[in-house]
Amino acid sequence: MDPTTIYRDVIKQTLLRYAQLRPSHGDIRLDVVFDEIHDRYALMQVGWDRGRRISGDIVYLTLQDRKIYVEYDGLEHGIADELIEQGVLPEDCILAFLPESASTAIS
Repeated sequence: MDPTTIYRDVIKQTLLRYAQLRPSHGDIRLDVVFDEIHDRYALMQVGWDRGRRISGDIVYLTLQDRKIYVEYDGLEHGIADELIEQGVLPEDCILAFLPESASTAIS
């Protein structure tokens, strides 16, 4: 099976698991956004907490050239290790939020 198809499924399953979690405070929901045409995937937060509007990315991933690019990762423990545990090859998981001079593949 094509790695892109497998990686697409791993990303969606992982983000859907996170979307089931509930923030410890506030009235905040977690939404997943899947754009399979352009291979863009996000976990978003939206709602209210202590009178303030909360919105934005928690995780943003892109899939290109058979690699997963972690464009933004707002999780405390990071999503890359979980993707690798789910079958993504470490060399196919790129931490795109790091400068190019840093090692961007997980090893």
